[in-house]
Amino acid sequence: MTERTTNPVSQPLTSAPLAADLPERLAAAAPRVVVVGDAVLDCWMSGPSRRLSREAPVPVVEVEVTHASPGGAANTAVNLAAMGAKVRLVSVAGDDEDGRTLRRLLEEADVDTAGLLAGEGPTAAKRRIVADEAMVARYDTLPPPRSHDGFTTALDAALETDPDAVVVCDYGTGVLDEAAVAALAARRARCGVLVVDAHDPGRWAPVTPDVVTPNAGEAATLLGRDLGGPDRAGAAEAAAGELRARSGAGSVVVTLDREGALLLADGLPAHRTWARPVPESRACGAGDSFTAALSLALAAGTPAPTAVELAQAAADVVVGRAGTAVCSTGDLTARVGASGGTLATAAELERLVAADRAAGKRIVFTNGCFDVVHRGHVAYLNQAKRLGDVLVVALNADEGVRRLKGPDRPVNTLADRAAVIGALSCVDHVVGFADDTPVELLEALRPDVYAKGGDYTPEMLPETPTVEASGGRVVILDYLADRSTTATLERIRGGRVQA
Repeated sequence: MTERTTNPVSQPLTSAPLAADLPERLAAAAPRVVVVGDAVLDCWMSGPSRRLSREAPVPVVEVEVTHASPGGAANTAVNLAAMGAKVRLVSVAGDDEDGRTLRRLLEEADVDTAGLLAGEGPTAAKRRIVADEAMVARYDTLPPPRSHDGFTTALDAALETDPDAVVVCDYGTGVLDEAAVAALAARRARCGVLVVDAHDPGRWAPVTPDVVTPNAGEAATLLGRDLGGPDRAGAAEAAAGELRARSGAGSVVVTLDREGALLLADGLPAHRTWARPVPESRACGAGDSFTAALSLALAAGTPAPTAVELAQAAADVVVGRAGTAVCSTGDLTARVGASGGTLATAAELERLVAADRAAGKRIVFTNGCFDVVHRGHVAYLNQAKRLGDVLVVALNADEGVRRLKGPDRPVNTLADRAAVIGALSCVDHVVGFADDTPVELLEALRPDVYAKGGDYTPEMLPETPTVEASGGRVVILDYLADRSTTATLERIRGGRVQA
Protein backbone atom coordinates (compact mmCIF):
# COMPACT_ATOMS: atom_id res chain seq x y z
CA MET A 1 0.00 0.00 0.00
CA THR A 2 1.37 3.36 -1.01
CA GLU A 3 1.25 5.95 1.75
CA ARG A 4 -1.56 8.42 1.24
CA THR A 5 -0.84 12.13 1.19
CA THR A 6 -2.96 15.23 1.65
CA ASN A 7 -4.71 16.30 -1.53
CA PRO A 8 -3.56 19.85 -2.38
CA VAL A 9 -6.65 20.58 -4.47
CA SER A 10 -9.95 20.46 -2.61
CA GLN A 11 -12.63 20.46 -5.27
CA PRO A 12 -15.94 22.14 -4.41
CA LEU A 13 -18.72 19.74 -3.50
CA THR A 14 -20.47 20.72 -6.73
CA SER A 15 -17.69 18.99 -8.68
CA ALA A 16 -16.16 16.69 -6.06
CA PRO A 17 -15.23 13.11 -7.01
CA LEU A 18 -15.57 10.17 -4.67
CA ALA A 19 -12.62 10.37 -2.27
CA ALA A 20 -11.94 9.41 1.33
CA ASP A 21 -12.45 12.99 2.53
CA LEU A 22 -15.89 13.33 0.91
CA PRO A 23 -17.97 11.79 3.77
CA GLU A 24 -16.37 14.18 6.28
CA ARG A 25 -16.96 17.15 3.97
CA LEU A 26 -20.62 16.19 3.58
CA ALA A 27 -21.00 15.81 7.35
CA ALA A 28 -19.44 19.26 7.81
CA ALA A 29 -21.91 20.70 5.31
CA ALA A 30 -24.71 19.22 7.47
CA PRO A 31 -27.54 19.53 4.93
CA ARG A 32 -31.09 19.78 6.27
CA VAL A 33 -33.18 16.79 5.20
CA VAL A 34 -36.85 15.97 5.84
CA VAL A 35 -37.81 12.29 5.63
CA VAL A 36 -41.48 11.61 4.96
CA GLY A 37 -43.03 8.17 5.03
CA ASP A 38 -43.56 4.78 6.59
CA ALA A 39 -41.71 4.40 9.89
CA VAL A 40 -41.38 0.85 11.17
CA LEU A 41 -39.96 -0.74 14.32
CA ASP A 42 -37.66 -3.63 13.40
CA CYS A 43 -37.27 -6.28 16.09
CA TRP A 44 -34.81 -9.17 16.06
CA MET A 45 -35.22 -12.11 18.45
CA SER A 46 -32.41 -14.64 18.34
CA GLY A 47 -31.17 -17.72 20.14
CA PRO A 48 -30.32 -21.39 19.67
CA SER A 49 -32.68 -24.06 18.40
CA ARG A 50 -32.09 -27.56 19.76
CA ARG A 51 -35.33 -29.38 18.95
CA LEU A 52 -38.53 -29.40 16.91
CA SER A 53 -41.89 -28.64 18.41
CA ARG A 54 -44.21 -31.56 19.21
CA GLU A 55 -47.16 -29.45 18.07
CA ALA A 56 -45.86 -28.94 14.52
CA PRO A 57 -42.65 -29.64 12.56
CA VAL A 58 -41.14 -26.26 13.38
CA PRO A 59 -37.98 -25.37 15.34
CA VAL A 60 -38.28 -24.24 18.93
CA VAL A 61 -36.14 -21.11 19.32
CA GLU A 62 -34.83 -20.32 22.79
CA VAL A 63 -34.77 -16.53 22.51
CA GLU A 64 -31.76 -15.11 24.34
CA VAL A 65 -31.40 -11.67 22.73
CA THR A 66 -34.06 -9.20 21.61
CA HIS A 67 -32.97 -6.12 19.73
CA ALA A 68 -35.06 -3.27 18.30
CA SER A 69 -34.05 -0.77 15.59
CA PRO A 70 -35.77 1.95 13.58
CA GLY A 71 -36.89 0.54 10.23
CA GLY A 72 -38.34 1.80 6.97
CA ALA A 73 -38.41 5.60 6.77
CA ALA A 74 -37.11 5.72 10.34
CA ASN A 75 -34.01 3.74 9.29
CA THR A 76 -33.41 6.13 6.39
CA ALA A 77 -33.64 9.03 8.85
CA VAL A 78 -31.21 7.39 11.29
CA ASN A 79 -28.73 6.69 8.49
CA LEU A 80 -28.91 10.31 7.35
CA ALA A 81 -28.27 11.53 10.89
CA ALA A 82 -25.32 9.14 11.27
CA MET A 83 -23.84 10.58 8.06
CA GLY A 84 -24.10 14.15 9.36
CA ALA A 85 -27.41 15.50 8.09
CA LYS A 86 -29.86 17.46 10.22
CA VAL A 87 -32.95 15.29 9.96
CA ARG A 88 -36.62 15.65 10.75
CA LEU A 89 -38.98 12.70 10.32
CA VAL A 90 -42.63 13.14 9.34
CA SER A 91 -44.46 9.88 9.98
CA VAL A 92 -46.92 8.08 12.25
CA ALA A 93 -46.39 5.78 15.23
CA GLY A 94 -49.04 4.26 17.46
CA ASP A 95 -49.59 5.21 21.09
CA ASP A 96 -48.20 1.87 22.25
CA GLU A 97 -44.99 0.35 23.56
CA ASP A 98 -43.57 -0.12 20.07
CA GLY A 99 -44.30 3.52 19.27
CA ARG A 100 -42.60 4.71 22.43
CA THR A 101 -39.58 2.51 21.69
CA LEU A 102 -39.36 3.83 18.14
CA ARG A 103 -39.54 7.45 19.28
CA ARG A 104 -36.84 6.87 21.89
CA LEU A 105 -34.51 5.20 19.39
CA LEU A 106 -34.96 8.03 16.92
CA GLU A 107 -34.23 10.70 19.52
CA GLU A 108 -31.13 8.81 20.65
CA ALA A 109 -29.97 8.90 17.03
CA ASP A 110 -30.43 12.72 16.88
CA VAL A 111 -33.46 12.58 14.59
CA ASP A 112 -35.97 15.37 15.16
CA THR A 113 -39.29 13.64 15.99
CA ALA A 114 -41.48 16.76 16.10
CA GLY A 115 -43.23 15.43 12.99
CA LEU A 116 -43.80 11.92 14.33
CA LEU A 117 -47.58 11.85 14.76
CA ALA A 118 -49.46 9.68 17.24
CA GLY A 119 -51.72 7.33 15.31
CA GLU A 120 -54.82 5.53 16.57
CA GLY A 121 -53.74 2.05 15.50
CA PRO A 122 -50.67 0.00 16.42
CA THR A 123 -47.17 0.99 15.36
CA ALA A 124 -45.98 -0.72 12.19
CA ALA A 125 -43.51 -3.39 13.31
CA LYS A 126 -41.62 -6.32 11.83
CA ARG A 127 -40.42 -9.06 14.17
CA ARG A 128 -37.85 -11.56 12.95
CA ILE A 129 -37.01 -14.80 14.74
CA VAL A 130 -33.45 -16.00 14.18
CA ALA A 131 -32.25 -19.46 15.14
CA ASP A 132 -28.51 -20.19 14.98
CA GLU A 133 -27.86 -17.34 12.50
CA ALA A 134 -30.77 -18.30 10.20
CA MET A 135 -34.06 -16.40 10.09
CA VAL A 136 -36.89 -18.91 10.53
CA ALA A 137 -39.93 -16.63 10.70
CA ARG A 138 -41.13 -13.03 10.53
CA TYR A 139 -44.42 -11.65 11.74
CA ASP A 140 -45.63 -8.13 11.06
CA THR A 141 -47.95 -5.70 12.76
CA LEU A 142 -49.46 -3.22 10.31
CA PRO A 143 -51.87 -0.41 11.18
CA PRO A 144 -55.06 -0.13 9.10
CA PRO A 145 -54.71 2.43 6.27
CA ARG A 146 -56.32 5.75 7.16
CA SER A 147 -55.85 9.46 6.58
CA HIS A 148 -53.97 11.35 9.28
CA ASP A 149 -55.40 14.76 10.02
CA GLY A 150 -52.15 16.16 11.33
CA PHE A 151 -50.02 15.15 8.34
CA THR A 152 -50.29 18.41 6.41
CA THR A 153 -49.58 20.46 9.53
CA ALA A 154 -46.52 18.32 10.35
CA LEU A 155 -45.30 18.56 6.75
CA ASP A 156 -45.67 22.36 6.72
CA ALA A 157 -43.76 22.64 9.99
CA ALA A 158 -40.96 20.49 8.60
CA LEU A 159 -40.75 22.52 5.38
CA GLU A 160 -40.44 25.70 7.43
CA THR A 161 -36.90 24.50 8.26
CA ASP A 162 -36.03 25.27 4.60
CA PRO A 163 -34.72 21.77 3.85
CA ASP A 164 -32.03 21.08 1.28
CA ALA A 165 -33.78 17.81 0.46
CA VAL A 166 -36.95 15.85 1.11
CA VAL A 167 -36.89 12.05 1.02
CA VAL A 168 -40.13 10.14 0.52
CA CYS A 169 -40.16 6.55 1.79
CA ASP A 170 -43.38 4.90 0.63
CA TYR A 171 -43.51 1.20 1.49
CA GLY A 172 -47.27 0.71 1.67
CA THR A 173 -47.98 0.74 5.42
CA GLY A 174 -50.70 3.35 4.94
CA VAL A 175 -49.03 6.57 6.12
CA LEU A 176 -48.80 8.09 2.64
CA ASP A 177 -52.27 8.09 1.10
CA GLU A 178 -53.37 10.03 -1.99
CA ALA A 179 -53.98 13.10 0.15
CA ALA A 180 -50.33 12.98 1.22
CA VAL A 181 -49.22 12.78 -2.41
CA ALA A 182 -51.35 15.83 -3.24
CA ALA A 183 -50.09 17.73 -0.20
CA LEU A 184 -46.46 17.18 -1.18
CA ALA A 185 -47.15 18.06 -4.82
CA ALA A 186 -48.69 21.37 -3.73
CA ARG A 187 -45.54 22.14 -1.72
CA ARG A 188 -43.03 20.92 -4.30
CA ALA A 189 -41.26 24.28 -4.61
CA ARG A 190 -40.31 24.18 -0.91
CA CYS A 191 -38.75 20.69 -0.96
CA GLY A 192 -35.27 21.31 -2.37
CA VAL A 193 -33.96 18.09 -3.90
CA LEU A 194 -36.80 15.55 -3.83
CA VAL A 195 -35.88 11.86 -3.67
CA VAL A 196 -38.59 9.19 -3.80
CA ASP A 197 -38.01 5.61 -2.63
CA ALA A 198 -41.31 3.82 -3.22
CA HIS A 199 -42.65 0.38 -4.02
CA ASP A 200 -44.82 2.10 -6.65
CA PRO A 201 -42.84 5.10 -7.97
CA GLY A 202 -45.58 5.90 -10.45
CA ARG A 203 -47.81 7.15 -7.61
CA TRP A 204 -45.40 10.04 -7.14
CA ALA A 205 -45.24 11.26 -10.74
CA PRO A 206 -47.45 14.29 -9.90
CA VAL A 207 -44.78 15.42 -7.42
CA THR A 208 -42.09 15.51 -10.19
CA PRO A 209 -39.26 14.05 -8.10
CA ASP A 210 -35.67 14.88 -8.88
CA VAL A 211 -34.73 11.23 -8.32
CA VAL A 212 -36.60 7.96 -7.85
CA THR A 213 -34.79 4.82 -6.64
CA PRO A 214 -36.69 1.68 -7.75
CA ASN A 215 -35.17 -1.76 -7.44
CA ALA A 216 -35.40 -4.09 -10.42
CA GLY A 217 -38.84 -5.36 -9.43
CA GLU A 218 -40.21 -1.87 -8.85
CA ALA A 219 -38.78 -0.72 -12.17
CA ALA A 220 -40.53 -3.64 -13.85
CA THR A 221 -43.80 -2.61 -12.18
CA LEU A 222 -43.30 0.93 -13.45
CA LEU A 223 -42.72 -0.33 -16.99
CA GLY A 224 -45.35 -3.04 -16.92
CA ARG A 225 -42.83 -5.64 -18.07
CA ASP A 226 -39.98 -7.72 -16.64
CA LEU A 227 -36.35 -6.61 -16.52
CA GLY A 228 -35.23 -10.23 -16.45
CA GLY A 229 -32.52 -11.85 -18.51
CA PRO A 230 -28.76 -11.83 -18.18
CA ASP A 231 -28.43 -8.05 -18.61
CA ARG A 232 -30.87 -6.25 -16.32
CA ALA A 233 -28.72 -3.12 -16.37
CA GLY A 234 -28.84 -3.05 -20.17
CA ALA A 235 -32.62 -3.51 -20.15
CA ALA A 236 -33.04 -0.68 -17.66
CA GLU A 237 -30.75 1.60 -19.66
CA ALA A 238 -32.72 0.88 -22.85
CA ALA A 239 -35.90 1.92 -21.00
CA ALA A 240 -34.37 5.06 -19.45
CA GLY A 241 -36.69 7.55 -21.13
CA GLU A 242 -39.75 5.47 -20.34
CA LEU A 243 -38.74 5.08 -16.69
CA ARG A 244 -38.28 8.83 -16.31
CA ALA A 245 -41.57 9.59 -18.05
CA ARG A 246 -43.63 7.11 -16.01
CA SER A 247 -42.11 8.20 -12.70
CA GLY A 248 -42.15 11.92 -13.52
CA ALA A 249 -38.55 12.08 -12.31
CA GLY A 250 -35.57 13.91 -13.70
CA SER A 251 -33.32 10.95 -12.88
CA VAL A 252 -33.90 7.28 -12.11
CA VAL A 253 -31.49 5.17 -10.05
CA VAL A 254 -32.26 1.48 -10.54
CA THR A 255 -30.75 -0.64 -7.77
CA LEU A 256 -29.73 -4.15 -8.80
CA ASP A 257 -28.55 -5.80 -5.57
CA ARG A 258 -25.26 -7.63 -6.24
CA GLU A 259 -25.10 -6.05 -9.70
CA GLY A 260 -24.79 -2.53 -8.25
CA ALA A 261 -26.94 0.35 -9.44
CA LEU A 262 -27.61 2.33 -12.60
CA LEU A 263 -28.08 6.11 -12.77
CA LEU A 264 -30.24 7.22 -15.70
CA ALA A 265 -30.14 11.02 -15.81
CA ASP A 266 -31.52 13.08 -18.67
CA GLY A 267 -28.70 14.52 -20.78
CA LEU A 268 -25.92 12.45 -19.17
CA PRO A 269 -24.41 9.07 -20.04
CA ALA A 270 -25.76 6.19 -17.97
CA HIS A 271 -23.59 5.69 -14.88
CA ARG A 272 -23.19 2.18 -13.44
CA THR A 273 -21.87 1.22 -10.03
CA TRP A 274 -20.50 -2.19 -9.12
CA ALA A 275 -21.19 -3.74 -5.71
CA ARG A 276 -18.20 -5.03 -3.76
CA PRO A 277 -18.69 -8.76 -3.01
CA VAL A 278 -19.31 -9.68 0.62
CA PRO A 279 -20.18 -12.95 2.36
CA GLU A 280 -23.85 -13.77 2.76
CA SER A 281 -25.45 -12.06 5.75
CA ARG A 282 -28.88 -11.43 7.19
CA ALA A 283 -28.55 -7.67 6.73
CA CYS A 284 -31.69 -5.61 6.46
CA GLY A 285 -32.11 -2.06 5.23
CA ALA A 286 -29.24 -1.74 2.74
CA GLY A 287 -31.67 0.10 0.49
CA ASP A 288 -32.33 2.62 3.28
CA SER A 289 -28.59 3.26 3.64
CA PHE A 290 -28.27 3.63 -0.13
CA THR A 291 -31.11 6.16 -0.27
CA ALA A 292 -29.74 8.06 2.73
CA ALA A 293 -26.24 8.46 1.29
CA LEU A 294 -27.61 9.38 -2.13
CA SER A 295 -29.89 12.02 -0.62
CA LEU A 296 -27.16 13.42 1.64
CA ALA A 297 -24.79 13.92 -1.29
CA LEU A 298 -27.44 15.41 -3.58
CA ALA A 299 -28.63 17.74 -0.82
CA ALA A 300 -25.08 19.11 -0.54
CA GLY A 301 -24.87 19.69 -4.30
CA THR A 302 -22.58 16.77 -5.14
CA PRO A 303 -22.74 15.57 -8.79
CA ALA A 304 -25.22 12.74 -9.33
CA PRO A 305 -22.58 10.14 -10.41
CA THR A 306 -20.56 10.85 -7.26
CA ALA A 307 -23.71 10.66 -5.14
CA VAL A 308 -24.57 7.24 -6.58
CA GLU A 309 -21.01 5.99 -5.98
CA LEU A 310 -21.27 7.14 -2.34
CA ALA A 311 -24.65 5.42 -2.03
CA GLN A 312 -23.15 2.18 -3.35
CA ALA A 313 -20.37 2.45 -0.77
CA ALA A 314 -22.97 2.85 2.00
CA ALA A 315 -24.90 -0.19 0.81
CA ASP A 316 -21.67 -2.20 0.66
CA VAL A 317 -21.02 -1.31 4.31
CA VAL A 318 -24.44 -2.44 5.47
CA VAL A 319 -24.74 -5.72 3.55
CA GLY A 320 -21.70 -6.98 5.45
CA ARG A 321 -23.53 -6.68 8.76
CA ALA A 322 -26.36 -8.47 10.53
CA GLY A 323 -29.69 -6.98 11.49
CA THR A 324 -31.00 -3.53 10.63
CA ALA A 325 -27.67 -1.78 10.20
CA VAL A 326 -26.66 1.88 9.99
CA CYS A 327 -23.83 3.42 7.97
CA SER A 328 -22.04 6.36 9.61
CA THR A 329 -19.63 9.00 8.35
CA GLY A 330 -16.76 6.98 9.80
CA ASP A 331 -18.00 3.82 8.07
CA LEU A 332 -18.17 5.63 4.73
CA THR A 333 -14.73 7.16 5.17
CA ALA A 334 -13.24 3.75 5.93
CA ARG A 335 -15.05 2.10 3.01
CA VAL A 336 -14.08 4.70 0.43
CA GLY A 337 -10.53 4.81 1.74
CA ALA A 338 -10.24 1.03 1.57
CA SER A 339 -11.59 0.96 -1.99
CA GLY A 340 -9.00 3.42 -3.26
CA GLY A 341 -5.34 3.96 -2.55
CA THR A 342 -3.95 0.49 -3.33
CA LEU A 343 -1.37 1.16 -6.01
CA ALA A 344 -0.20 -2.18 -7.39
CA THR A 345 3.26 -2.80 -8.72
CA ALA A 346 3.56 -4.14 -12.26
CA ALA A 347 4.43 -7.61 -10.94
CA GLU A 348 1.50 -7.63 -8.48
CA LEU A 349 -0.86 -6.47 -11.20
CA GLU A 350 0.31 -9.20 -13.57
CA ARG A 351 -0.57 -11.82 -10.94
CA LEU A 352 -3.96 -10.24 -10.20
CA VAL A 353 -4.91 -10.03 -13.86
CA ALA A 354 -3.79 -13.60 -14.47
CA ALA A 355 -6.16 -14.73 -11.70
CA ASP A 356 -8.98 -12.65 -13.18
CA ARG A 357 -8.38 -14.15 -16.63
CA ALA A 358 -8.29 -17.68 -15.18
CA ALA A 359 -11.74 -16.99 -13.71
CA GLY A 360 -13.02 -16.26 -17.23
CA LYS A 361 -13.15 -12.48 -16.89
CA ARG A 362 -12.54 -10.05 -19.74
CA ILE A 363 -9.81 -7.48 -19.01
CA VAL A 364 -10.21 -3.82 -19.99
CA PHE A 365 -7.21 -1.49 -19.77
CA THR A 366 -7.00 2.28 -19.97
CA ASN A 367 -4.50 4.93 -18.96
CA GLY A 368 -4.10 8.65 -18.36
CA CYS A 369 -2.96 11.34 -15.95
CA PHE A 370 -6.35 11.76 -14.15
CA ASP A 371 -4.90 14.71 -12.26
CA VAL A 372 -8.06 16.48 -11.04
CA VAL A 373 -10.91 14.04 -11.56
CA HIS A 374 -14.05 15.56 -13.07
CA ARG A 375 -17.36 14.33 -14.50
CA GLY A 376 -15.84 13.58 -17.88
CA HIS A 377 -13.29 11.24 -16.32
CA VAL A 378 -15.97 9.43 -14.30
CA ALA A 379 -18.22 8.95 -17.35
CA TYR A 380 -15.29 7.71 -19.42
CA LEU A 381 -14.14 5.15 -16.84
CA ASN A 382 -17.72 3.97 -16.39
CA GLN A 383 -18.01 3.35 -20.12
CA ALA A 384 -14.67 1.53 -20.13
CA LYS A 385 -15.72 -0.90 -17.38
CA ARG A 386 -18.83 -1.86 -19.31
CA LEU A 387 -16.66 -3.24 -22.13
CA GLY A 388 -15.62 -6.17 -19.94
CA ASP A 389 -15.45 -7.50 -16.40
CA VAL A 390 -12.25 -6.08 -14.88
CA LEU A 391 -11.00 -2.52 -15.39
CA VAL A 392 -7.30 -1.73 -15.00
CA VAL A 393 -6.34 1.96 -14.87
CA ALA A 394 -2.69 2.89 -15.43
CA LEU A 395 -1.70 6.34 -14.16
CA ASN A 396 1.20 8.40 -15.47
CA ALA A 397 3.82 8.84 -12.76
CA ASP A 398 4.36 12.38 -11.50
CA GLU A 399 7.44 12.94 -13.67
CA GLY A 400 5.51 11.67 -16.69
CA VAL A 401 2.70 14.13 -16.03
CA ARG A 402 5.24 16.97 -15.85
CA ARG A 403 6.63 15.96 -19.23
CA LEU A 404 3.16 15.87 -20.76
CA LYS A 405 1.42 18.78 -19.01
CA GLY A 406 4.13 21.17 -17.87
CA PRO A 407 6.14 22.03 -14.73
CA ASP A 408 3.10 23.05 -12.63
CA ARG A 409 1.48 19.62 -12.99
CA PRO A 410 0.44 17.32 -11.50
CA VAL A 411 -1.42 19.17 -8.78
CA ASN A 412 -2.14 15.80 -7.13
CA THR A 413 0.52 13.18 -6.47
CA LEU A 414 0.35 9.69 -7.91
CA ALA A 415 -0.77 8.32 -4.53
CA ASP A 416 -3.63 10.84 -4.31
CA ARG A 417 -4.69 10.22 -7.88
CA ALA A 418 -4.69 6.46 -7.27
CA ALA A 419 -6.83 6.92 -4.13
CA VAL A 420 -9.50 8.88 -6.01
CA ILE A 421 -9.57 6.69 -9.12
CA GLY A 422 -9.46 3.48 -7.08
CA ALA A 423 -12.45 4.60 -5.00
CA LEU A 424 -14.74 4.39 -8.03
CA SER A 425 -16.68 1.13 -8.01
CA CYS A 426 -15.97 0.60 -11.71
CA VAL A 427 -12.20 0.44 -11.16
CA ASP A 428 -10.67 -2.87 -10.10
CA HIS A 429 -6.90 -2.31 -10.26
CA VAL A 430 -4.68 0.80 -10.33
CA VAL A 431 -1.03 0.90 -11.36
CA GLY A 432 1.50 3.63 -12.13
CA PHE A 433 3.94 3.78 -15.05
CA ALA A 434 6.94 6.00 -15.66
CA ASP A 435 7.22 5.91 -19.47
CA ASP A 436 5.27 8.17 -21.79
CA THR A 437 3.17 5.22 -23.00
CA PRO A 438 1.99 2.06 -21.17
CA VAL A 439 3.27 -0.29 -23.89
CA GLU A 440 5.31 -2.36 -21.42
CA LEU A 441 2.25 -2.92 -19.22
CA LEU A 442 0.14 -3.81 -22.24
CA GLU A 443 2.68 -6.41 -23.33
CA ALA A 444 2.62 -8.00 -19.88
CA LEU A 445 -1.16 -7.90 -19.26
CA ARG A 446 -2.48 -8.61 -22.80
CA PRO A 447 -5.90 -6.99 -22.17
CA ASP A 448 -8.94 -7.98 -24.20
CA VAL A 449 -9.83 -4.31 -24.67
CA TYR A 450 -7.71 -1.15 -24.66
CA ALA A 451 -10.01 1.85 -24.14
CA LYS A 452 -9.14 5.46 -24.87
CA GLY A 453 -11.29 8.56 -24.79
CA GLY A 454 -11.07 11.71 -26.87
CA ASP A 455 -10.53 12.73 -30.47
CA TYR A 456 -8.44 9.72 -31.44
CA THR A 457 -8.62 6.91 -33.96
CA PRO A 458 -6.95 3.56 -33.25
CA GLU A 459 -4.40 4.31 -35.96
CA MET A 460 -3.26 7.43 -34.06
CA LEU A 461 -2.34 5.52 -30.90
CA PRO A 462 1.17 4.08 -30.46
CA GLU A 463 -0.31 1.37 -28.23
CA THR A 464 -2.54 -0.11 -30.96
CA PRO A 465 0.03 -2.51 -32.53
CA THR A 466 0.90 -3.95 -29.11
CA VAL A 467 -2.75 -4.51 -28.20
CA GLU A 468 -3.67 -6.09 -31.51
CA ALA A 469 -0.55 -8.29 -31.53
CA SER A 470 -1.85 -10.08 -28.42
CA GLY A 471 -5.38 -10.48 -29.80
CA GLY A 472 -6.97 -7.46 -28.12
CA ARG A 473 -8.95 -4.64 -29.66
CA VAL A 474 -8.83 -0.86 -29.31
CA VAL A 475 -12.06 1.00 -28.50
CA ILE A 476 -12.42 4.79 -28.68
CA LEU A 477 -14.96 5.99 -26.11
CA ASP A 478 -17.30 8.96 -26.19
CA TYR A 479 -15.75 12.36 -25.62
CA LEU A 480 -17.62 14.57 -23.13
CA ALA A 481 -17.08 18.12 -24.32
CA ASP A 482 -16.30 21.03 -21.98
CA ARG A 483 -15.13 18.72 -19.19
CA SER A 484 -11.38 19.23 -19.01
CA THR A 485 -8.92 19.23 -16.13
CA THR A 486 -7.59 22.62 -17.26
CA ALA A 487 -11.06 24.17 -17.13
CA THR A 488 -11.71 22.61 -13.71
CA LEU A 489 -8.44 23.97 -12.32
CA GLU A 490 -9.20 27.43 -13.69
CA ARG A 491 -12.58 27.43 -11.91
CA ILE A 492 -11.04 26.26 -8.61
CA ARG A 493 -8.09 28.64 -8.70
CA GLY A 494 -10.29 31.52 -9.82
CA GLY A 495 -12.73 30.93 -6.97
CA ARG A 496 -15.71 30.84 -9.32
CA VAL A 497 -17.13 27.69 -7.75
CA GLN A 498 -18.01 27.62 -4.06
CA ALA A 499 -17.80 24.54 -1.89
